[in-house]
Amino acid sequence: MKKQKNSVFKLSYPFSPAGDQPKAIEQLEQGRPRKSVLLGVTGSGKTFTLANVIASQSKPVLILSPNKTLAAQLYEEFSLFFPDNKVCYFVSYYDYYQPESYLPAQDIYVPKETKINTEIERLRVEATASIINRRDVIVVASVSAIYSLGNPTDYRELTFSLKVGQKITRKELIDKLIFIQYKRNDVQTDSGMFKVVGNSVTINLPYMRDNLRIELFGDVIEQLELVDKREHKVLSSMDNVLIFPAKHFVTTQEKRDAAIVQIQKDLEIEAAAMENPLYRERLITRTKHDIDMLRETGYCSGIENYSRYFDGRKPGDAPHSLFDFFDEDFMIVIDESHIGIPQLRAMYNGDKARKKSLIDYGFRLQASYDNRPMKFDEIERYFRDVIFVSATPSEYELTHSDQIVEQIVRPTGITDPMIEIVPREGQLSHLIEQIKATTAKGFRTLVTVLTKKAAEDLAIYLENNKINVCYMHSEIKTPQRTELLHKLRLGIFDCLVGINLLREGLDLPEVALMAIMDADIEGFLRDTRSLVQTIGRAARNTESRVIFYADKITDSMKRAMDETDRRRTVQIKYNEKHGITPQTVKRDVAKSITSLQEAIAQASKMGKKKKEIKPPKDLAARAALIQELEIEMQVAAESLDFEKAIALRDKILELRKS
Repeated sequence: MKKQKNSVFKLSYPFSPAGDQPKAIEQLEQGRPRKSVLLGVTGSGKTFTLANVIASQSKPVLILSPNKTLAAQLYEEFSLFFPDNKVCYFVSYYDYYQPESYLPAQDIYVPKETKINTEIERLRVEATASIINRRDVIVVASVSAIYSLGNPTDYRELTFSLKVGQKITRKELIDKLIFIQYKRNDVQTDSGMFKVVGNSVTINLPYMRDNLRIELFGDVIEQLELVDKREHKVLSSMDNVLIFPAKHFVTTQEKRDAAIVQIQKDLEIEAAAMENPLYRERLITRTKHDIDMLRETGYCSGIENYSRYFDGRKPGDAPHSLFDFFDEDFMIVIDESHIGIPQLRAMYNGDKARKKSLIDYGFRLQASYDNRPMKFDEIERYFRDVIFVSATPSEYELTHSDQIVEQIVRPTGITDPMIEIVPREGQLSHLIEQIKATTAKGFRTLVTVLTKKAAEDLAIYLENNKINVCYMHSEIKTPQRTELLHKLRLGIFDCLVGINLLREGLDLPEVALMAIMDADIEGFLRDTRSLVQTIGRAARNTESRVIFYADKITDSMKRAMDETDRRRTVQIKYNEKHGITPQTVKRDVAKSITSLQEAIAQASKMGKKKKEIKPPKDLAARAALIQELEIEMQVAAESLDFEKAIALRDKILELRKS
């Protein structure tokens, strides 16, 4: 265990920092609390470097990751590094999410459809409760952390304590639980539910692994016990306990009543200003129905669109988010910042574009604009103690940071791979030959292409040439992607063909060949940053090579090769100076380090298929739909969601052809 003086974090590790890690750790520690960039090459142990920096201080930590898959990997790693501290997981809890939208070109209203993963919902509540209750907290989150969340002040104020000997009637206890969104169910007690048997109340608290049993004797709490959820055995007794709300969106009765009054006022003003009688009537009917539901049940479908009223915010004010649950003084890490920063920039504009048609055509009040992700300048206010982490940081990180810390030398001594350029003519025969040679050595091959169809066609061609191959693209969901990668490592497959092989943060020591098809076609999958990142997929094996299949050297290829050569020179020089012999990474083939992904998969249910929207026959309507899809594609590309951008591009091409 490593625990720095006065630090609340204990770092558990089986090895000491090596390569460039000691230097990077020292520089990052000295550079805090300011803005730093950790420019670490793939396989250099950036996560372990960050763990050492975290262990040297006592602030709560928020780690932002570009997607759920990478966030889960980080959660698992930090859970191993900090077993005695609280590591939490906070990502979008939707297994399926179809946002509410209106397509004017086709006059189609698409209602919001969702499938909530109950395990992720529990983990989210656990994260916020932990932030409020302790300081030794590391929250690993996706960029969904910038979306509107409940008011942390209300969340704190509605939290109540129970202690042995406290006077409280059974009815008072039940009423308190229901008010903070716990549900009574005497048959089944899922997360956020409680059951009552005589004078015993058992609560399934979302933020605890065990149930809480409250034993009453008359109107007095006689016992507080933690009970195993499955065996129902008493694990321990407690003198007191804090009960946090079961959901994030909780508020007081007074605020709810005030919100309804203001919603009515805004409805009158906006309806009067709406010229089209159809849109006006639609707005009045829909909003009045929501008001009636709020009065009767305290809830309505799409209640998040009224969050501004419940929070008491003014139009345009920033929404409450996960950031607000922390005290002012906390540390932020933005992992894969070259993807994360563009995502943070693009989310507000994408959300606003979708809401505009809903408001213009009478489906929502103007206040729905304020149920939104934070704007980038609102997020920047929290960048007081931040580390941007990337192998290829973007212009923003490089120009806005106080220091750039390079971590080029890997602890294993492995250098960046050699790059070979092969002409397109005869490329498939050459590729097959190289894959078979790589397989003969006991290693695997990754091949990256530009389109879904190209991935499928190439996989079929390779299979016909007796290569054990699989392909991966956007329509293959995360559990299946994880399974394919597992089988690749085991040797069930010798080759994997994909489009964007960056989103998984692939850690595959068995890969010794990275083949990049159409390397000379400039675009968001073949720009300098993407090429450097893709080259890094082959940087965990001493025999790794990279092949660019291209007929010319583009500017992006030239810059990527120059940067790779620069890094190789630094790495070779270090190895020679210290007498290091590079060694291939040794890692057990395991699907998941912890039970996190298994629990999430178990809680997941089959989502409804997205409704297929038929293309309009009218040419003007078709042109309008193409324009809408182009805007959506641009937003996806800016946030580096390449697979979504490609799918939208293909849809646009289909519409234009037909």
